[in-house]
Amino acid sequence: MIISVIFFIHLIFALVIFTIKWQEEKISTAFLNIALIAILFAVGWSIASVIAKAVMQPKGLGIHFDRDTFSLTLLTIGEYLFYQLYYKPIQTIEGDKEKQ
Repeated sequence: MIISVIFFIHLIFALVIFTIKWQEEKISTAFLNIALIAILFAVGWSIASVIAKAVMQPKGLGIHFDRDTFSLTLLTIGEYLFYQLYYKPIQTIEGDKEKQ
C-alpha cells in the first residue's frame, strides 16, 4: 500500500512538471524533464536499494514497511530535496511575474 502511494506521488509530480514546462517553455523541454525524472528515479532507486540492503533485513519493520518500501521512502526524501533545489527557479520566476 505504501509503495502504491509513493509511485502515485511520483506520477503526479511528473505530470505537474510536464504541464508546467509545456506551458512555460515548449513540449520538447517537458519531455526532457520527464526523461530526467525517470532516469533519476531508476538510478536513485538502485542506490537507495543498496543502502537499504546494508541497513535493514528483508523483512523490514513490518508487513507494510519492508526493505523495498524503505528504499522507496529513502529515494523519495532524496528526490524531494534535490527537486527543491532544481525546480526552485520555477517558483521564483512565477513569483517575479506576479510582482511585475
